[in-house]
Amino acid sequence: MDSIAMAAIATQSGGATLVMLLTVFVLAVFVGFEIITKVPPTLHTPLMSGSNAISGITLVGALVAAGAGAGVLSTGLGFAAVILATVNVVGGFLVSHRMLDMFRKKD
Repeated sequence: MDSIAMAAIATQSGGATLVMLLTVFVLAVFVGFEIITKVPPTLHTPLMSGSNAISGITLVGALVAAGAGAGVLSTGLGFAAVILATVNVVGGFLVSHRMLDMFRKKD
């Protein structure tokens, strides 16, 4: 569902939609936590690589938001998003590299 349709539904049904959206959010958090805790340690590095790829896409979106020139607030929030997404990507790669070093044979 796109954001316009969700906004239209939210204005028509009032608080019931908000409760439904919050319920979906809480269930998604619970399911995500349960799935991540059940992953064996050997699969954490590939999952980190996938997360880094998603963070890279977030960085591209933040660059688009910062460069849109839609106003000072939009540009400021886009710049903050660029900084946070960059920290996330770099940190993810550092953690992935450190985890891969754990599996290398020592000379």
